[in-house]
Amino acid sequence: MALRLDSRVRLRHGNEMPVLGLGVWQARGKACAAAVRSALNLGYRLIDTASMYGNEKEVGESIRASRVPRDEVFVTTKVWNDEQGYGPTLGACEASLRRLRMDYVDLYLVHWPVPEKRLETWRAMERLQKGGKVRAVGVSNYMVHHLEELKDSLVKPAVNQIELHPFLHPVDVTEYCAAHGIVVEAYSPLARGRKLKDPTVAGIAAKHGKTPAQVLIRWGLQHGFVEIPKSVRPERIRENVDVFDFTLNATQMKALAALNQGLHVTWDPTNAP
Repeated sequence: MALRLDSRVRLRHGNEMPVLGLGVWQARGKACAAAVRSALNLGYRLIDTASMYGNEKEVGESIRASRVPRDEVFVTTKVWNDEQGYGPTLGACEASLRRLRMDYVDLYLVHWPVPEKRLETWRAMERLQKGGKVRAVGVSNYMVHHLEELKDSLVKPAVNQIELHPFLHPVDVTEYCAAHGIVVEAYSPLARGRKLKDPTVAGIAAKHGKTPAQVLIRWGLQHGFVEIPKSVRPERIRENVDVFDFTLNATQMKALAALNQGLHVTWDPTNAP
């Protein structure tokens, strides 16, 4: 079935997640609110925030103001490092729900694999999911050794959100997730713009009459990843969603795969204990 903006992937906990959404990291105040409104007007139905971003209030307000029914918008937020542990995670989720002014979130993620706390944090995530405060639970920045810790848990992670683009494709992680029913979600899919002038990407973009950013997003979609490019500029938010009218062929996907160089443009969890 051809990918479309309204395409969704079913998570192991039963709900369905849009394949493309808006990330709002570093978006604050009115700029964040305007970005969320713009995205929803264009048909985005996934908004990715976090307690650490400091903009959950604006995200919630903008969703309500949009008049898009709550059950049509997939909202993700995350528990930050200094909120982790069993009791603190339960409290952090309640605080996020208050800021969002929502009864539940569609996906709640452990933002980072904090040593000595993450197993207790995951026990809290299980309780939250079973209690209905969150529809699905998952992790972020987890590598294979972190995921292995959860393989015998009562509630398995539905999503692993990691930095992911052609210049950073940890195949061991994506293959592990595929084998264990974990959806891979790509943050910073545009590598923060650092590689938009790469000759391979630019050449493929020119052949399709598309922008390099659109090629990078399309690459992830064709791999089956959920993509959440971040922007506060309306023209970029529109550009990032215009990726469903072309397809990268096998030769182009292979050329993009050859760009993998382990380039981290954000934090690197590879050696996190």
